Amino acid sequence: MPDTIKYVLSEDQMPKFWYNIAADLPSPPPAPLHPGTGQPISPSDLGAIFPAPIIEQEMSMEREIEIPTEIRNIYRQWRPSPLYRARRLEKALDTPAKIYYKYEGVSPAGSHKTNSAFPQAFYNKISGIKRLVTETGAGQWGSSLSMAAEAFGLECLVYMVKVSFSQKPYRRALMETFGAKVIASPSETTACGREILATSPDSSGSLGMAISEAVEVAAHDPEASYCLGSVLNHVLLHQTIIGLEAKMQLELAGAAPDILIGCTGGGSNFAGLVFPFLKEKLRGGGGPRVIAVEPKACPSLTKGLYAYDYGDVSKLTPLVKMNTLGSGFVPPGFHAGGLRYHGMAPLVSQVLQHGAIEATSVDQLEVFQSAVQFAHAECIVPAPESSHAVAIAIHEANLCKQSGETKNIVFNLSGHGHFDMQAYMDYFAGKLVNYAYPEQEIAMALSSLPSV
Repeated sequence: MPDTIKYVLSEDQMPKFWYNIAADLPSPPPAPLHPGTGQPISPSDLGAIFPAPIIEQEMSMEREIEIPTEIRNIYRQWRPSPLYRARRLEKALDTPAKIYYKYEGVSPAGSHKTNSAFPQAFYNKISGIKRLVTETGAGQWGSSLSMAAEAFGLECLVYMVKVSFSQKPYRRALMETFGAKVIASPSETTACGREILATSPDSSGSLGMAISEAVEVAAHDPEASYCLGSVLNHVLLHQTIIGLEAKMQLELAGAAPDILIGCTGGGSNFAGLVFPFLKEKLRGGGGPRVIAVEPKACPSLTKGLYAYDYGDVSKLTPLVKMNTLGSGFVPPGFHAGGLRYHGMAPLVSQVLQHGAIEATSVDQLEVFQSAVQFAHAECIVPAPESSHAVAIAIHEANLCKQSGETKNIVFNLSGHGHFDMQAYMDYFAGKLVNYAYPEQEIAMALSSLPSV
């Protein structure tokens, strides 16, 4: 048997519909609340920052939503993405487990984020929008949206978390190559940015801060819309093409998954892989173990509260019920592994509450050690975010070695790390350290949650 086994679908086998897990939840998703009134939001409340087709998808309870032909034609550049059997990694680990990974690094931006960037740009274009405004952390979302905006003739403004703006200049350059304007956040260009800098002039930034700036700009510009790369229902919907393809590819491999694994920051790539596998489990049936992996430096699923909270620092966004560390959460500047958002997607949080998934966290050094081990075996340098999933896949494979069990382990390799080499250089130089977010700081952040 060859070392590398790749399971490939034809273009004709690409899914024609996205899967909406909201239709199969045991209880309806808790309604988002208006930040001013505290009452459930209506579609018109969201009209200031989103176009009508996006709002419709965000609130939809339909199980299947058709992928527009225009988007399927664009997807063909990199979809269906391959599923690999990691035989060389299995051999290196000397495990009886069978390890598979769905590889989203084949996209133009090098990550799964393009799966939602192009639909969002398309829906804004047909709605008459001229400009897209967003935030980005490590830069994968900003890169994807800048490409999508250029493809549909739209302007793109990106607020990039300041620490990443400095640490990842090549991501910034990639966005600018596609015509985007990139601003380090917090900035002097918005009222909320100026307010943050007035009290914390040396702030390294956070996704919550960058979201505040992007939402402020979009809300005051009738020709602009806000775009988000994770967390919201419509983003997770677009990402389910990953899991829908993976189901077909695993059937080709003759392998029913025993364990599904994905890294979690806001929840988009994790949901994209696992949601299509959860339908029967949510109805009380069987199914694979599903593991969400997050950094110990940003433990929203393992240590956060399931509560209503704002998605941004300035409290401009609707309140959503999710696992959260508090909207004021700021990760340490030396955290290099990504996945820095203070909250988790409401739908991911809800399936955790229903017991359909489990969550764990890993230290930064284990993440990079696992990434290097994977690179040596599979000849792909994974993004630091994706490497959280790699770490737990290796952990589970080692447990199989101890027990002698043969399990099918499947994880989402959500992107490559070609623009993250500074983090790898810091790891090799011994500059990275483990950091578990202190319990007292978590308690302090959670004490300021809104009363709902």
